Amino acid sequence: MAFVIALAGKGGTGKTSIAALTVKYLIEKRKRPVLAVDADSNSCLNDALGVRVHATIGHLREESLQTIRSGAERPGGMSMEQLFDYQVQQSVIESKGFDLMVMGRPEGPGCYCAANNIIRKYTDKLSETYSYVVIDNEAGMEHLSRRTTHKVDLLLIVSDPTVRGVKTAQRIDSLVKELDLDVGRHALIINRVSGTEGQELGNLAQELGLEVAGIVPQDRNIFDFDLQGRAIIDLPADSEAVRSLYGILDTLGID
Repeated sequence: MAFVIALAGKGGTGKTSIAALTVKYLIEKRKRPVLAVDADSNSCLNDALGVRVHATIGHLREESLQTIRSGAERPGGMSMEQLFDYQVQQSVIESKGFDLMVMGRPEGPGCYCAANNIIRKYTDKLSETYSYVVIDNEAGMEHLSRRTTHKVDLLLIVSDPTVRGVKTAQRIDSLVKELDLDVGRHALIINRVSGTEGQELGNLAQELGLEVAGIVPQDRNIFDFDLQGRAIIDLPADSEAVRSLYGILDTLGID
């Protein structure tokens, strides 16, 4: 089975950038296949990874529902479950060193529970053929209460350099314990830090009972890449964010 790394945190923390750089780390340092999963309905991990999305789980589910409603004939006499399974397998985006599966936004009204359940099912299924899985969850804590994040070896809780961000991280940490989720280890990364604010926030996090994995500094390269529409995964090795995150991941016991 794969070693599963999931990311959580409030919006605006740079969580997706950390997810993309984690994929980069695994490709370069571990040199084994990685499955990246964008479990955020506001999909943008593909941009950070530099790949185009041709299908999402949400869209495929809507198409399947339309097929059922219309009574349309299915190819080769396949059952609806077989057809959907095939479509999900085909929706996985292949790239150099990693593949990507995207939840996307369901087109119809209602909650995201069905799409989340599908993501969970196929993450479990596909993880059998990958060494690592990196899951970029949506902002906030709802995905935890829906148990989208489960069977995780390492949960990285990402905070921005604010007291509010650290306190949100503490609530996420508490919810993981309260729900008794199958999470091996959970640790905090304080992202986009400038000056000495990181040390003070790190001390606060420890007082709140959080394990602080490390601090990632503000990196002008990320801003420039985003402005130019370039993929974060292509950041140079001497980029401050890359060097800092690689150092953090080296210490976290990723098998």
